Amino acid sequence: MYPQKCKKKVRAPGRQGPSLTHFFLALLLLMNPKKLKERKARIQKLDRALKKLFPDAKIELNYNTPWELLIAVQLSAQCTDKMVNKITEKLFKKYKTLNAYVCVGKTQKGIAVFEQDIKSSGFYRAKTKNILAAARIIKEECFSRVPKTIEELLKLPGVARKTATVVLAEAYGVVAGVTVDTHVIRFVQRFDLSDYTDPVRIERDLMQLLPKKEWPHFTHRVIHYGRYLAPARKYDTSRDPLVKIYPPAGKHFKAMP
Repeated sequence: MYPQKCKKKVRAPGRQGPSLTHFFLALLLLMNPKKLKERKARIQKLDRALKKLFPDAKIELNYNTPWELLIAVQLSAQCTDKMVNKITEKLFKKYKTLNAYVCVGKTQKGIAVFEQDIKSSGFYRAKTKNILAAARIIKEECFSRVPKTIEELLKLPGVARKTATVVLAEAYGVVAGVTVDTHVIRFVQRFDLSDYTDPVRIERDLMQLLPKKEWPHFTHRVIHYGRYLAPARKYDTSRDPLVKIYPPAGKHFKAMP
């Protein structure tokens, strides 16, 4: 039987994102009561509409294990899920175990080969460094298992709250926060659900507005909304039921003739 936590404190090389201390301090900066009430009412209506539009919304990255999910989510930074799935279809057949990634990271030749394997995802050198370093840490310090706590995940190279919340929710069914990606940021700004553009502060606000059971599902619905109905470019807002709920959201988009 494996322990639930890594046997050592995970130490990730390089610069890290905001600490948990900063995150929970931010939680103290609550939305003012008037805005909280208005935005709660609005997001409830929006989420009901999203449920009708995308009742089966779920993650579109392909994976078989928590480790493969961690890789796929890291590759998805500045890359479409469609491209990531194309890359991982070959990658996961070539490197079938965590140890395979550890081994390839031991030589410059192996690292160079891996860079080419994921080159199409963009930022492939940084992604290679982070993925292979994470593989080594997980093997040496976490008993070859992807951590099940957000504190330990956030200490892995290349893992910020977005990646950590996705891995925990999808791989382990642990709801640790609201995943905030570019689709969610754009949605929050359009529908006036936060005063901020920073992902950590947006997550803090969404955690106030939504019941915890809805946190992971809301993100999937919003991502589908952004991909399949309301792209960042101009589109026909007359067919968007969410704009009818909050008309100011359509002000940057002219209805198509």
